[in-house]
Amino acid sequence: MRKDFEPMLNTEDISIVDVYIHAIGSKMNDEGVEISEMPLARDTRIDTALTTYFFHSFKSEELFNFSHESDVNLNEIFAYARLIFENPEDLQKQSAKIARHLYQSSDHPNIKRGELYVAFIRDVYVHGEQVDAIGLFKSEEKDTYIKVLQQGKNYELEPEKGVNVQKLDKGCLIFSTDEESGYQVAIVDNTNKGQEAQYWKEEFLRVKPRRDVFFNTQNVMSACKNFIAQELPDQFEVEKADQIDLLNRSIDYFKNNETFDQNTFAGEVFQDPGVIQSFEDFNQNYAQENDIVWEDNFEISKQAVKQKARVFKSVLKLDKNFH
Repeated sequence: MRKDFEPMLNTEDISIVDVYIHAIGSKMNDEGVEISEMPLARDTRIDTALTTYFFHSFKSEELFNFSHESDVNLNEIFAYARLIFENPEDLQKQSAKIARHLYQSSDHPNIKRGELYVAFIRDVYVHGEQVDAIGLFKSEEKDTYIKVLQQGKNYELEPEKGVNVQKLDKGCLIFSTDEESGYQVAIVDNTNKGQEAQYWKEEFLRVKPRRDVFFNTQNVMSACKNFIAQELPDQFEVEKADQIDLLNRSIDYFKNNETFDQNTFAGEVFQDPGVIQSFEDFNQNYAQENDIVWEDNFEISKQAVKQKARVFKSVLKLDKNFH
């Protein structure tokens, strides 16, 4: 079986070592941070719920690296994570620093108070590699549950507020691999609506996409889509029906091939030498504008294709009712 069809994460054998929960108040209201001194008391039932809560929402294969404009060692979360990996017994001390850094990163008035879970986890498998992991999870939204109470032969209902373990608001898994590149990092942000939501990824974590097969596939497909939908009509006389045909050919190439070769792709999809040259020129400009080292040959990520194919289908319309 190709590795693209294997899940990025395998959590069957994980061991949650310790978990600390810190309360993160509203910075705009000057509510501060409440730091826990002791790890969370747990049993098998709680660990089962935590495993679902921590890992259930990580479904994308997109990975990131910690970054900094001058030196990744100056990235706060990278530095705290490295100290935890070196000495897991310092989890409480470093998790408190992480909580305070999150508070300082939460400048927008719409950012909600919540709880930050900091966990140290062993025996996580990432693309088949066994690693340790640090989990950072923030709960912001509380769901309402109905608790059924029996009073003799009668029943009463009592609403309760709590965290839904199937719905992680914001999460980050830091894997103890590729330290020299800023570690491998997976991110979940299910409340990323509005400017205030960018703080988790851009202000708190400060990450950049990891340059792997997912990254390469996603970027080439984005460049191809932009070229066909925007650049091509400016340089050539092309009907919308022809644009759709080119988009479909592009998708078919990525779906039907295991590796990408730019020359083969351009020949099969665009065919016309003038269009091929225009596409190659566009790719060079796209790479420079987006700070990408363009790869002419790479393995295709099927999950990236699946995600981008949905975007391709919504790009062009011939009329109100026909895509």
